[in-house]
Amino acid sequence: MAESRHIWRMVTYIDAALAPLKNEGQIRLYRQEDFAGMRRASRLTAECLDALEDIVRPGLPTDEIDRFVYDFGLAHGALPATLGYKGYMKSTCVSINHVVCHGIPNEKPLKDGDIVNIDVTFLLDGWHGDSSRMYKVGNVKRAAERLMEVTYEAMMRGIAVIRPGATTGDIGHAIQEYAERERCSVVRDFCGHGVGRIFHDAPNILHYGNSYGSEAERHDAISKGRDIELKPGMIFTVEPMINLGRPQVKILSDGWTAVTRDRSLSAQYEHSVGVTETGCEIFTLSPRHEA
Repeated sequence: MAESRHIWRMVTYIDAALAPLKNEGQIRLYRQEDFAGMRRASRLTAECLDALEDIVRPGLPTDEIDRFVYDFGLAHGALPATLGYKGYMKSTCVSINHVVCHGIPNEKPLKDGDIVNIDVTFLLDGWHGDSSRMYKVGNVKRAAERLMEVTYEAMMRGIAVIRPGATTGDIGHAIQEYAERERCSVVRDFCGHGVGRIFHDAPNILHYGNSYGSEAERHDAISKGRDIELKPGMIFTVEPMINLGRPQVKILSDGWTAVTRDRSLSAQYEHSVGVTETGCEIFTLSPRHEA
């Protein structure tokens, strides 16, 4: 990351998240033997997210979560990929209640009834393992718990359609169709992204999409770049953000934290996946829960 010698412009996390939209380079197709590196980095991330289940509780400052992630990574020979990335100076993102994503850890403690997303990416031996999960803090209301369930199911339905010959639009359509049927909304401002040797890479994985009426229309959509055909060797994240209210978000004055405009609850889950010859492999499955 280079700093300008003239005028330095801070690149916010929303810029970073949307960076793949500006990347028109070739999509990387990794070899199957490369998947081993992703497995190692992703398993470490998943193990950290498992371990966080044992410390998330009412009264815990989110800075303590950040410190835990940093120490966990270093103890296993890895670095948190967010630390110093595009000017972000924390080891994780901690997003509470109506915070959609990129919440900055601080001294504020978690409260009973909160729901919180913790997003961890470890860089291990040149590979990025990127994943996030929701956590319940104490006694959570049923509406918040249901939002978490819908969001997880939406992510898994998107992952279920991944196979050679499918498209990125199929992923978004599966997520949107399910979430809206459950009377929730899909955030449009952020997307999944290619991952692997590079933290944020092509292709973009939108979490909303369209179903096309005919095979001809489907191929027309692909040719116009609205959808990208999935091929073995692609590695990317699927990470839908689902709101109880409307999908619109805004960025707070810190330049990073995204919140729902109507202050409705938001939830997110994220897996890193690779397209195989017959379907896909989820790299960031929980060793504790296998999910």
